[in-house]
Amino acid sequence: MTVQEPVPGFAVAVVREDGKWRCSAMDSSVMTSVDAAITELRGLRSTGAVFGMCNVDDEFFVLVRPTPGDADLLVSDAAAALDYDIAADVLDLLRVETPDEDDDELWPEGNLAILSDLGLPEGELLVIIEEVDLYPDEQLEMIAQRCGFGEQFAGLMEKLDQ
Repeated sequence: MTVQEPVPGFAVAVVREDGKWRCSAMDSSVMTSVDAAITELRGLRSTGAVFGMCNVDDEFFVLVRPTPGDADLLVSDAAAALDYDIAADVLDLLRVETPDEDDDELWPEGNLAILSDLGLPEGELLVIIEEVDLYPDEQLEMIAQRCGFGEQFAGLMEKLDQ
């Protein structure tokens, strides 16, 4: 059974252009469809880095980074594909089978080096993902701080909480 709309959480578009970071809220439709996230991110048309960060229902997060003709993807918990369409979309695009329902282990699936050129090596991203005591929003905050846009991310989170 998959979760139907609306899916709680938030999605943030992150853009780095001319050495400056900018974070903006993405449409809620991206919470249910990776294709919607890719389309919205491509619409930003930046010459610099562009990627999206989705906190899905405070259960897991998804990173989406459009590339020419494709997209780099990462889901922090592959087992989430059993319950959430966006996680199932990620696994489908990665051509990875959905985990068994009996599998209660947490593991990421996708490109762990998705943000390595922005200052977050794959080993550090894996450490953040494996920090199971943190909620996805806290993990995304750590990612933002490590890449250098922590203040912009925190400012957007304050606006979204109001």
